[in-house]
Order: sequence, then structure tokens, then C-alpha cells
Amino acid sequence: MKAFGMPKIKALIDARAELEKRIYEMQRDARAMNIAKARALMAEFGLTAADITGKSTAGRASTAVKPRGKVAIKYRNRATGDSWAGRGKQPRWLTAALASGAKLADFAV
Repeated sequence: MKAFGMPKIKALIDARAELEKRIYEMQRDARAMNIAKARALMAEFGLTAADITGKSTAGRASTAVKPRGKVAIKYRNRATGDSWAGRGKQPRWLTAALASGAKLADFAV
């Protein structure tokens, strides 16, 4: 017993695979051609990648993190002078004070 339509389905699957291969090749060739054109234009006009993207990479690593400015102190322990800006994990002195019943507002600057 022969399965209904199997030869036609197989032919379509094979055709799809061939089309996908041709699409990939055409996209690859078009990309390479356009990259070559862009490089030629950059060379002709003396452009760099920074000129194109508008970003300057001179003098810094690409993964460099911009330094942040100092943050104003929001909480201070008046008895000890310890302080916290409110960023990151709460310091031990504040955690202990809150655990003993103090309120965060008690330490606000």
C-alpha cells in the first residue's frame, strides 16, 4: 500500500531546501557586496567607523563603565557618625538598628 501524496510532499520539501539554500547564498553575496561598497566609500572619503556611528572609542576600552558621581548621604547614625547613601545593601549598623525597633526615618538626614 502506497501512502497518499508522499512523493509530492517529498518533492516540495526538497524544493524548499533548495530555495532556502539559494536565499542564503544570495543574502551572503549581497551582504559581501554591500560591505565592499561601504568600505570603498569610507576609503574614498577618509571615514572611520566612529564617523559612521557617531561614537568615539579613542582613549577608552569598549567595556569601560562611566564613573558615577558621589551620591548625597540620606541616612546617618548620629551616635557613631556612620552614614549610608541609600544605595546597595543596607549597612550592618542600620540593619541592627532597624531590627531593634528603630525606624528608617529616625536616621534620615
